Parts: sequence; structure tokens; C-alpha cells
Amino acid sequence: MSQAPGALKVLIVDDEEPARSYLRRQLQALGSVEILGECANGFAAVKAAAERAPDLVFLDIQMPKLDGFEVCELLDPKVLVVFVTAYDQHALRAFEIHAVDYLLKPVPAERLRQALDRARARLGRPGPEILALSASARPGGFLERLVVKDGADIVLVPCDRLDWVEAQEDYVALHSQGKAFLKNQTIASLEAALDPKRFVRIHRSTIVALDRIAQIHPYSKDDRLAVLKDGTRLPISRTGYRKLRALWEGAGISVPLPPDDPDPAT
Repeated sequence: MSQAPGALKVLIVDDEEPARSYLRRQLQALGSVEILGECANGFAAVKAAAERAPDLVFLDIQMPKLDGFEVCELLDPKVLVVFVTAYDQHALRAFEIHAVDYLLKPVPAERLRQALDRARARLGRPGPEILALSASARPGGFLERLVVKDGADIVLVPCDRLDWVEAQEDYVALHSQGKAFLKNQTIASLEAALDPKRFVRIHRSTIVALDRIAQIHPYSKDDRLAVLKDGTRLPISRTGYRKLRALWEGAGISVPLPPDDPDPAT
């Protein structure tokens, strides 16, 4: 079947075959789209998007293994996404805040046409900050795990296994259980998506899991070092130290200093 010039190249991603079939029929009836394929899970979606370079992905949110937000993180930023979901108050509020297009199942034909028109108008424009969207769409408001491309593999790093994070220009290095994974993300956007009661930005280039800190060592007049339980030593700025003290004091915990070493800030 030949496609009209300028047809949007579309990928459909949903773990339920009836939902994919319904959306495919609706798109075919509207015309001016080229359906590149259908995927039943997030891993297949990431692979298909890399190989087929769609303009637009219709992306279900509630999927096993990788959910729609995690898939979106791994797509080329130029690829447009329209999320497709059953009613979810947290997700819908996040979509409104971040000005993201979404469709509620079952998708009415007119609403689908509007989504296609908006996608055509958005081609070539930068998309939303996906990590912030993903965090705000979840009931707790923060990420529970991070998804990373490691060569051809996709690695899931649960936040409770994340030890510390190091900024490396437009990337962050996620340090987890002796391994490091590079993620294309700024440290500021990652900081905003992590639970501030569990993770603290102790330096402009470093975030650390609070429960990984074993001791705080004086380093110079104004600076200190965090010594982690695995022996890693990380610099702490004055601002970072104030954040740590506030969290510990709020929890009724003393600053973990070396034996017989008084806190110079007290």
C-alpha cells in the first residue's frame, strides 16, 4: 500500500494485542500515516525505534518489564511520543503539567486525529523533560529505578541499589554495587527525580545515597569528604554539608564523624 507524501511514520507500542489492533485500524482509517510496526513490550519498542526511525510513537504506559516512561527515556529525543493510557490521575496530572499529549483508552477517532495534527505541528521541536515527567507521574512523586542503555543492553538500576552519582558533562555516571553506568541525563534533572530524603547532592557534580555514608572527614577549613561504606571518598561542598546536617538532625541522627574528631561546624 503506497503512502501519501509527508505521511507520518508511526510505531504502535502496547502489550495488549486488541489495543494495538484497535489503534492500527483507527490510524489506517484516518490515513496520512505509515505504520512502521507494532511492539508488544518496551524492549522491542526501543529496538524497533532505533532500527526504523519513526516520527511518532503511540506508547502505552502500563507495560511489564519496561513501562512507557522508561521506553521514552531511551528513544531518540527527536522522536515524538503520544502516551496512551487507561485513566490514571497521577499520570494525567503529570501530562497536563508537562504539556504532553496523551490519549485515553478507548481512543475516539476525533481525538486521535487531533493528536496526529498536533504531532505534525511539533515535528522538529524539543520534547518534554522525560525524567521529570516520569517521576511526577508516579504515586510517590519520585523514581524507583533508573533505566540505562549499556551498549546493546538495557540495564535497570533500582534506586535502593544506587550508591552515588557523578556528573560527566551531559551525562551522569550511576555507581551501583561496584559498577558504573553512563546515562544521558544532567545531574540537575536526575536530582529532581530522586527522593530528597534518600539522596543528597553534596557537591555540584555529586549525588550520594544518604545511607551509604559511613563517615564525614574534615578535608580543609571549609571542605569535607564523605567516606562511603565501600571506601569511596567524595568531596562535600559547604552547601552540601548543610543539607546533610539538616537531614541528619531532622532524623535525630548525629553527624558520623571519625572517633574523637569534633565537628568543626558546631
